[in-house]
Amino acid sequence: MRTIRDPEELLREFGVSRPDQIDLEAIAWTQNARVQYRHLHGCEARIIGAGNRAKISLKPDGNPRRRRFSLAHEIGHWQCHRGQTLMCQSDDIETGSTIGKLPERAADRFAAQLLMPEFLIRESLRGYNNRFDMGTIKAMAEDFDMSLTAAAIRLVERNTQPSLLVCHNPKGRKWFTRSPKVDQRWFPMDHLDKDSLAFDVLFGGGPDDRMLRASGADAWFDKPWADEIPIKEQTARIYDDEVLTLLVVQDERMLAD
Repeated sequence: MRTIRDPEELLREFGVSRPDQIDLEAIAWTQNARVQYRHLHGCEARIIGAGNRAKISLKPDGNPRRRRFSLAHEIGHWQCHRGQTLMCQSDDIETGSTIGKLPERAADRFAAQLLMPEFLIRESLRGYNNRFDMGTIKAMAEDFDMSLTAAAIRLVERNTQPSLLVCHNPKGRKWFTRSPKVDQRWFPMDHLDKDSLAFDVLFGGGPDDRMLRASGADAWFDKPWADEIPIKEQTARIYDDEVLTLLVVQDERMLAD
C-alpha cells in the first residue's frame, strides 16, 4: 500500500465524517503498522520498522487520551520518517515543548491533523457559533477525544484567529506556541506577571476563567509600548501545578506582516 503523508487523505479513504469514526488502530493496520500494548522503559511510545512493515508499542497504562495521541504521533512517524527508529519521551508527545526536535514536531502536527482534521473542525465550530475561547476548546476536546492541551495547540496553530497559547508552572513558562498570524517577535515572558489574570489561577488557587477577559499586553510581553496594547486572556488548569493560557490578539501591531 502506498504511503499517505496527508492525514486528511487517510481519513477520507476511511470515509470519516464524524470524530467518533476515527479508528487509529484500523488506520495503522492499513499502513502495515501493527499496534501492541506493553510496558516500556524510558519512553512513552516506540515504533520499529523493517521494510514496509512496522510495530508500534504503547504503554497500556496512563491517560487514555494521551495514549490515543501517542498512537497518532507514532503513525505520523511511520508516514513521515520511515526507515528510522524513534523512541518518544513523554515531553516529545502532545506538548508544545518540542521546539528544535523537528521529527517530533512533525509527528505531533500529523497527529493533531489526524485526530482533528480541518474539515471536521469547521463543522464542529459552527455548532459553537464559531466562538473561539477556552470553553469551545474544552468542548471540542471532548468531541474529538483529545486532551485540552492537544486540542488547544491544534486550534491555535490552524491560524484562523491570531492567538498564542502559553503553559506555565510555578518555575515559569514551560512552552508556548502561536498562530502564524502573530508576529514572531512577540515572546511571552518567562514568568507570570502578578498583573496577569493567570497569576491567581496558578498561585492563588483561583478557579478556571469562565470567559475571555480583557488584559494588557504588558502583563505578558516585555516590550516598551506593550502597555498600549489590549489583549484578551483565559486560563485553565491542566494539572495541580500547571496552567494553560489562551491569549487572543486584538491589535494589528502584534500581527505578522
